[in-house]
Amino acid sequence: MATRRRDGSRTSGDPRKAAERARRPRGRPLPAGERFFTPGATGLRKRVEEVSAVPLVYLYRLPRWVLPLVMAGLMLAGFVVRGPLGGIAVLPVLAFVVWLAYMSWPSLRFPGRLLRVALGTFLLLLMVDHFVPLVG
Repeated sequence: MATRRRDGSRTSGDPRKAAERARRPRGRPLPAGERFFTPGATGLRKRVEEVSAVPLVYLYRLPRWVLPLVMAGLMLAGFVVRGPLGGIAVLPVLAFVVWLAYMSWPSLRFPGRLLRVALGTFLLLLMVDHFVPLVG
C-alpha cells in the first residue's frame, strides 16, 4: 500500500525497500577491478594509497563534467590573472596532477610517465612565473 509523505511524494510503504534504497550508493558505481591498491606496496606509497582511497572514490562518483570544469577554470585563471593570485590558481591543478601521477606511476609505461613529468614541470614553471617575474 502506497502512502504519502509530507511533501506529497509517494512511498512504497515497505520498510525493507526503503532501507535498501538508503544503502544504495549515489552516483556512478565503482568500476570492476582486480585491485585497488598496488600489490606489495610499502611505506609511503602504501600510506598515500590508503589516504587517497576515499578522495578517489568521491571524485569518481561526481558527475563527469565537474572536475574538468573546475580544473579548466583554475587553469584559465592561472593564464589570465597576473601576479600571485594567478600562481595560487594554478597550485591546486599542479597538486592534483602530481597526486594522480604518483597514484598511477606503477602502472605507467615510459611515454605516460614522460607526459606526466612534462605536464607537472609546465605547471610548476607557470606557477613560479607568477610569483617570480622575469627581470628583463
